[in-house]
Amino acid sequence: MNTKYIDLIDQTYHFPQDEFNLDGDHLQFHDIDLMALVEEYGAPLKFTYLPKISDNIKRAKRWFARAIKKHDYKGTYNYSYCTKSSHFKHVLNEALKNNIHIETSSAFDINIVKNLKAEGKIANDTFVICNGFKRDKYITNIADLINSGHENCIPIIDNYEEIDLLSSEIKKDFKIGIRIASEEEPKFEFYTSRLGIGYKNIVPFYENQVKNNEKVELKMLHFFINTGIRDNAYYWNELSKCLKVYTRLKKICPSLDSLNIGGGFPIKNSLAFEYDYSYMVDEIVNQINLACEEEDVPVPHIFTEFGSFTVGESGGAIYEVLYQKQQNDREKWNMINSSFITTLPDTWAINKRFIMLSINRWNDEYERVLLGGLTCDSDDYYNSEQHANAIYLPKFRKDKPLYIGFFNTGAYQESIGGFGGLQHCLIPSPKHILIDKDKEGNITTQVFSNEQTSEQLLSILGYDK
Repeated sequence: MNTKYIDLIDQTYHFPQDEFNLDGDHLQFHDIDLMALVEEYGAPLKFTYLPKISDNIKRAKRWFARAIKKHDYKGTYNYSYCTKSSHFKHVLNEALKNNIHIETSSAFDINIVKNLKAEGKIANDTFVICNGFKRDKYITNIADLINSGHENCIPIIDNYEEIDLLSSEIKKDFKIGIRIASEEEPKFEFYTSRLGIGYKNIVPFYENQVKNNEKVELKMLHFFINTGIRDNAYYWNELSKCLKVYTRLKKICPSLDSLNIGGGFPIKNSLAFEYDYSYMVDEIVNQINLACEEEDVPVPHIFTEFGSFTVGESGGAIYEVLYQKQQNDREKWNMINSSFITTLPDTWAINKRFIMLSINRWNDEYERVLLGGLTCDSDDYYNSEQHANAIYLPKFRKDKPLYIGFFNTGAYQESIGGFGGLQHCLIPSPKHILIDKDKEGNITTQVFSNEQTSEQLLSILGYDK
């Protein structure tokens, strides 16, 4: 009988896959020996595999280059990274190796931009696209960046007051974009995004506030879909509506020359994940080309803002199964040595799925389990609601430690979890390591942050005062 964990994976999925393979009964991730990491650094453990960031950026650039050539598209493609997905310096340093641009969402983002500029990582010709609802400090920081000579800083207008607020602090002429308030999917609790300006109001807004404003030049129309770029009727319908606005606006606004198709690509959340990225890029470029040809207007330069796609597949987390609790005749709880709420908060907040695999013991028999975290919160668990299927792992044995890995966790989890701050039930943040390759292609590792100590948490709570 096929009762081993390796048999289960092999008969359920195509395995091995590009990033996953086995060395004996140990899982490897991009040829990294994960058990060796555990033996060196312990568990729980978080890691970031930096080369995957550059790899995904290059993939997207290739897809767009092919589509632009195929359709004889006359505009350019510009890849920008959403810093909100992960603000860490090691992430930005890796991403910026690839001649990309930056999208920001709050005031302190601009401080990061200034830091990177001072180090030569960002130049004045790097586009800094400023999204989000802007008040006070964000307005001031954007103005400071533009006043200092960064002419490719483009604030995206989110509401009717922002042009006046920006004009009061920016001392020179400046470029802007306008964000479209897209309509949400029917299943949403509201009809229209709270961000941006409605489809029908874009042209009147331009006529009333931008057209005769000698200080302001409209360069970009920003189109964002909350659910991301997906091959469904909703996405294509919203893109079509966006292109109608663009072509109408272009006819009365010669300076408009860029379309930002915000909303990211999905990332792999299961070994059964399928998504035809190349087809989607090809069809997007084709649709823009056709819409502009039909209305006899020049095609725009295309910008994308990929956050999760850029950094998500670089991250992972490894836990040890400490103990198994059988609470009734059907449910076995494998208790991990950390917390899902604190280390992978999206599993708790939005039932997000991640790839979950055993790190070791692939030749052992498997069993169906539930996974529980260490906190006393009843919501600190991971089961088939979040996972693609029921969870099966090698059978728990006290004499044979079991380690499990969650993969493609690199976007948002540290920010939402409050990296370096308080954690629910004072569960410490795990050690975090960075994995890279040297010039010869050898794997290198370094500790980015150690596991939180009680002294650090007590200090935050004021007990050292």
